[in-house]
Amino acid sequence: MAMASSFLNTDDASPAALTDLCLTYVSQNIECFCVKRPDGSLCFREAVLFPQELADQLLAKMATEGLLNDSTVGVFRNCEYLRLRRACVRTARISAEAFQKALCPHRLLELDAARVNADLTIPDILQGLATNKYCQESLQRLVLTGLTMSSLEEPIRYRFSSLQGLRSLSLANVDFYDSGLVDVCSLPRLESLDLSNTSVTNLSPLLGLKERLRSLTLHQLKRLEMSTAQLLGVIGQLDVLQHLDISDDKQFTSDVARQLLGQPGILPALVSLDVSGRKQVTDAAVKAFVEERPGMTFVGLLATDAGFSDFLSGEGNLKVTGEANETQICEALRRYSEREGFVREALFHLFSLTHVMEKPRPDILKLVVLGMKNHPATLNVQLAASACVFNLTKQDLAAGMPVRLLSTVTQLLLEAMRTFPNHQQLQKNCLLSLCSDRILQEVPFNRFEAAKLVMQWLCNHEDQNMQRMAVAIISILAAKLSTEQTAQLGAELFIVKQLLHIVRQKATQGMVDATLKFTLSALWNLTDESPTTCRHFIENQGLDLFIKVLESFPNESSIQQKVLGLLNNIAEVGELHGELMVQGFLDHIRTLLHSQEVEVSYFAAGILAHLTSRGEEAWTLSPDLRSSLLEQLHAVITKWPPPECEMVAYRSFNPFFPLLECFHTPGVQLWAAWAMQHVCSKNAARYCSMLLEEGGQQQLELVHTHPQTHADVKKLAKSILESLQNHRARTGQPAPTQTSRRLPPQ
Repeated sequence: MAMASSFLNTDDASPAALTDLCLTYVSQNIECFCVKRPDGSLCFREAVLFPQELADQLLAKMATEGLLNDSTVGVFRNCEYLRLRRACVRTARISAEAFQKALCPHRLLELDAARVNADLTIPDILQGLATNKYCQESLQRLVLTGLTMSSLEEPIRYRFSSLQGLRSLSLANVDFYDSGLVDVCSLPRLESLDLSNTSVTNLSPLLGLKERLRSLTLHQLKRLEMSTAQLLGVIGQLDVLQHLDISDDKQFTSDVARQLLGQPGILPALVSLDVSGRKQVTDAAVKAFVEERPGMTFVGLLATDAGFSDFLSGEGNLKVTGEANETQICEALRRYSEREGFVREALFHLFSLTHVMEKPRPDILKLVVLGMKNHPATLNVQLAASACVFNLTKQDLAAGMPVRLLSTVTQLLLEAMRTFPNHQQLQKNCLLSLCSDRILQEVPFNRFEAAKLVMQWLCNHEDQNMQRMAVAIISILAAKLSTEQTAQLGAELFIVKQLLHIVRQKATQGMVDATLKFTLSALWNLTDESPTTCRHFIENQGLDLFIKVLESFPNESSIQQKVLGLLNNIAEVGELHGELMVQGFLDHIRTLLHSQEVEVSYFAAGILAHLTSRGEEAWTLSPDLRSSLLEQLHAVITKWPPPECEMVAYRSFNPFFPLLECFHTPGVQLWAAWAMQHVCSKNAARYCSMLLEEGGQQQLELVHTHPQTHADVKKLAKSILESLQNHRARTGQPAPTQTSRRLPPQ
């Protein structure tokens, strides 16, 4: 989107420009501001006069974000209020009719229609522009890269020669033949021409432009039938030529570059020469050529044998693309971002340099992103780019990268994972990059999509090192999803099965490692307020497995805490209480209730609180056991010392409110009140606010004043109410009613 880029804020370290934010909002919600015409196209409901540059930017924004189609492009039919001058419709999906109605009435100076859908052909565009006589004189720049020249059924009726004002024309990657070149070379003002990867066989018509052609790009002319002498015979007569590109990324054996460099006096006005990918190019020949033309500012030498001398380092005024150093490689990524072969070549050489980078380099990461964006379906580009991304963002380097840049690159990594699901090395590269605290915790991206992709990888691979990273990523992502997303993810049976399989492996091996801990955390987070996931857990013998885990690691408090945290989630699901009414299971929980570790005892107490909260009629084991457990529950809680730090995190207090209503079982009430008092005392700003929003103050006041409330519970309720009062005094926050959910720790 070269035309619009100069208008937009591209500094990823700064907040997005207000203009850009507004344009994004309008383009993504354009139907809200519009009414439909009878033909289905949109029209702004109110006539709003856009500044001319903003109209150009809105069109470019809609095109690059995939929002420009026959319906939405209709808003530009009103030339009085939305005046286009530099129109960019790159990659848009619009028909010839919509193009003609919406864009051709404007007094265009530039039109970039690169890679629009195949339904809009070059003859369609020429026909549309021919309907506006002003355009025939005013249009100066036309980019038709990657378009279809014509249909086979109808002859070409409209020609380029009608665009008398045209100064710059790009026909790269078009099935463009010699007859069309004759037409183009009759344009009276044409100064810049790109014929890259066309089907032209003879360049002799260019002599018709020899007095005015200043820029000629002939990258990869695959069907050229001229000898080297004939080609140089034509090029040598273009006396005012300033830029010449005869690069070729297919590594043809032609020696045209060598002969050009060795021909004295040829192209005296040249300031830019690109011979990347050509054979028999030497530093000595390039140096002599440049010294004969002191105005030279650029030489392209990527994938040649040249560029390794100090003279051609690219550090000074003479810019050089090559592979000898970082400067040359970055210049190559910048200039060749749309040339697949050169991007791949440059990324390959960049990868070896990124191994040793010790400082954040957002400037280089931006160039890698550019290549990824332009070649999403090219495996070799994505493979090299993802490897570079990891090296550029690993460990502390990510901390020095702008959040918006990391957000963009993360979405591109996910797109690569989707596009190449079976390529193990690419998936590994992407997982390595995703496994970053900075990215997972702070960077905005589609976490739900990421979690699904990582789970799919986990289910298809057994690589132990990658398995550890995958479950680490899932455990963190699951904690940051919404209730609905967590439930949707956990509802996929294969996900629960795979995670339980990993736990089973580790329990059998008797091994406590990071993989086991992350897997337990992932299951804990996925079962949170998700009855379906909890049911999957039970149906796949999860309870028996977790009892085995507790037996296998009796002295591992960190494992016990995660196991009991998940079982708390199961215990919150009333319909599954019957599955937990097992004497052997409750014996384990009773033992852990008396653990010296408060974190372990706390979660054991939570399980018992939930199981006993539904009353004697729902209890299927011995009534004496229930009475004994309630007594022990109450006694243990009163002995807990206040933890030094916040030992658990919640998104909601809603699971505790039913427990506060259990006046006949004060131990149950006491556990709920203790939990609420704990987090409110450790993080008042967050949890007092949450409790007020969810109507907790009214519930606590009821508990505090109820005649049946136990003194221990009343004491905690009073403490929480005082915390709420202090918080409201500080913040002035009212006490509305709202629901959210609990957040298990990672």
